[in-house]
Amino acid sequence: MTLDLNQYPTLALANTPEQLRKLPQDKLRKLADELRQYLLASVSQSSGHFASGLGTVELTVALHYVYRTPFDRLVWDVGHQAYPHKILTGRRDRMSTIRQKNGLHPFPWPPESDYDTFAVGHSSTSISAALGMAIAADYERKDRKVVAVIGDGAMTAGMAFEALNHGGDMDKDLVVVLNDNEMSISENVGALNSHLARLLTGNVFNSIRDGGKKLLSNVPPIKEFASRAEEHIKGMVVPGTIFEELGFNYIGPIDGHDVNGMVDTLRNMRKIKGPQILHVVTRKGKGYDVAEKDPIKYHAVPKFNPADNALPASQPSAPSFSAIFGDWLCDMAQQDPKLMAITPAMREGSGMVKFSQQYPQQYFDVAIAEQHAVTLGAGMARDGLHAVVAIYSTFLQRAYDQLIHDVAIQNLPVLFAIDRAGIVGADGPTHQGAFDISFMRCIPNLIIMTPSDENECRQMLYTGHIAQAPAAVRYPRGSGMGTAVEKAMSALPLGQSVTKRHGEKIAILNFGTLYPFAYEAAEKLNATLVDMRFVKPLDTHVIDTLVTDHSLLVSVEDGAIMGGAGSAVGEYLHENKLSTQLLKIGLPDHFILQGTQAQMYQELGLDTAGIMAKIAAHQNAP
Repeated sequence: MTLDLNQYPTLALANTPEQLRKLPQDKLRKLADELRQYLLASVSQSSGHFASGLGTVELTVALHYVYRTPFDRLVWDVGHQAYPHKILTGRRDRMSTIRQKNGLHPFPWPPESDYDTFAVGHSSTSISAALGMAIAADYERKDRKVVAVIGDGAMTAGMAFEALNHGGDMDKDLVVVLNDNEMSISENVGALNSHLARLLTGNVFNSIRDGGKKLLSNVPPIKEFASRAEEHIKGMVVPGTIFEELGFNYIGPIDGHDVNGMVDTLRNMRKIKGPQILHVVTRKGKGYDVAEKDPIKYHAVPKFNPADNALPASQPSAPSFSAIFGDWLCDMAQQDPKLMAITPAMREGSGMVKFSQQYPQQYFDVAIAEQHAVTLGAGMARDGLHAVVAIYSTFLQRAYDQLIHDVAIQNLPVLFAIDRAGIVGADGPTHQGAFDISFMRCIPNLIIMTPSDENECRQMLYTGHIAQAPAAVRYPRGSGMGTAVEKAMSALPLGQSVTKRHGEKIAILNFGTLYPFAYEAAEKLNATLVDMRFVKPLDTHVIDTLVTDHSLLVSVEDGAIMGGAGSAVGEYLHENKLSTQLLKIGLPDHFILQGTQAQMYQELGLDTAGIMAKIAAHQNAP
């Protein structure tokens, strides 16, 4: 896909920030308009993150126009909003490949561009990273400016406030742009605050403030009075008290879609020393009406026709595992009034919309605060409530300490519904759910279950919910085999596998939803197939039985081989001096880039042909 640059004459002149900075400022509004239209045309043909980027067009233009990127550091938080940044930093013609195998990375990625200063994917890291860069610049005496761009959603995480607390105390040259897209501002308010922002960043105000502080520094009573006076004067015109208390000079809020106003403000801020907060107000989906009205729906989009003002209707398919979980949650709540469901800002992705509507008193969205989500569940469980924490595999990594200290050590019955386990596809290495089995398996008291299909997932959720111990059910993104889901719920015997097929010589031990590939391979190889179901407790009885009449055991899992389910089997064989060969098939010891699930399964040898090839290679090895 190549877009005709004749339709974007100003954008054609700004393929890099160096070219952008040669444009006269009066051309920036036209540039922003063309950039927004290019983004709309590009993503509608390629799919990808959408609404966030539409909201940061003017901000991106202003930042690259004022700051000497890449020498000056620009650090994006998460990166959903960084598509305009990619377009302006030499990757315009490759936008059609974004989130695709061997294409542009979905988020900022340093190996891809010098303008991507820090790899991101999880939220709330930008201020910490930017502060580290500001310290490095000061230590090396480089005249380098550092800017972090963080959304108001990401600002809800504790890590952001830890960085603000430290940054305000360090007195380094750091600008934090708070991109606030949850509130709207009228033209009058926006114009007023833009005017005030220019005043508060101007030379006159800051020279008076800094000069006054120096003059009064040896007169403590007057110094205190002057400080309080400044605080109250600013408090009347800007709502930045919390940031001021943390040691940041607060500016704003200003209109994030007034590109010239932001350029003027950022120019002034660039001259000011010390930590600063610039509060800009933007609108997700800006410039595309339906995306403005429903930014959640248009956060990430498939290919679509912008003229339709609607996304294409999804084709009927088997229910996703997220939907299976959401249905189970509602059904379980009918039986259990003590069920409490917790999500760290992933209501839609985790399939919890219906539950949040039907059981609002039992639903808790804690915002982007995974650590808090887990310990909140622990506190509930400690006093008799039945907590269910719905969380993506990659985000559970952020709450590992809480999983151990606050849940497992106290043996509290919290159920973890772990979505997006294994290969997730287009979001790439920061979102692959590769490590959850490995990092959970070593934790005492924790039950770990790996369903092979939709019905097994539902029954495992019930099993974990009624277990008097911490429990985790991990399941992948997307749909399973289309297996019918039984309405009735029954607990599975802990640590008990199911033998699906009897064969000879080779026994395949399946952990999770690679089951269809494992089954086909077992059929073609006349191998025994066991759906292990539990990683912990492990069904050691079936392993003892298999060892007696099989020369090769093959573990198959959609998770890291190192420390994974196959490693559990290997440890048991070694500890009990059981003599048989073991082949472990799973995710290799490297980070897995973006691509569809099917592409990655094939590339990594996790599909039927790949499993058979790995078994053949093992048998033929000298």
